[in-house]
Amino acid sequence: MMRKVLISLILFYSCLNAQIDISASMGLDIKNSPVLKDYINMNFAKGSNQISSFKSSVSFVPEIDYKIQRDFAIGIEYSLQIVSYSNSVGAGGIYEISYYIHRPSILAYYVVPGEGYQFKFGGGLGYRYAALTEKIFTSSNYTADGIGFLIKAEGNTLLSKNLYALIGGNLRYDSIGELSNGSYKIKNNSTGENLNLSSISFGIYLGLTFSF
Repeated sequence: MMRKVLISLILFYSCLNAQIDISASMGLDIKNSPVLKDYINMNFAKGSNQISSFKSSVSFVPEIDYKIQRDFAIGIEYSLQIVSYSNSVGAGGIYEISYYIHRPSILAYYVVPGEGYQFKFGGGLGYRYAALTEKIFTSSNYTADGIGFLIKAEGNTLLSKNLYALIGGNLRYDSIGELSNGSYKIKNNSTGENLNLSSISFGIYLGLTFSF
């Protein structure tokens, strides 16, 4: 009985002293998707319209973190990445490809707190889901899923009592399988390889954090 009471008191004390951070940020990802790059460059892009090895994309990230200890936190983020490309083909035709990737992740951080600031260093992993639309005269939709990993570092500077300005960077690897539409998959006829959206990327992001 005494042991249960002691455990309950420890948990209650931990909750009283815990801190929750809620943040929202917008970022720019510089990513390399080699299979996608080859597919577009070999089939739909010529000269200056070809995609370089690294392409920029936009991401939006809400996140919630729970500080178990003063220097350790766990969290969940949801990252939405948006990518698009278009190019003229043939006699007045337009080729368009766009996709978004849902990137939820479970995170763990080492936290360095200070007076008016805090730094977080950590990483995590999570499920990845991609939805792609390709238009060659008519539009077709495809989906794929997989898993992703990331490491990240961020700094928070106090603006007011509970509000912080946020700046950070991350390195991601997303392993996303072959895109399909029912039984049909997009194939690069030049290489014989089915299209996937696996990528490695570096991102920087800015936002706000509310702590309570």
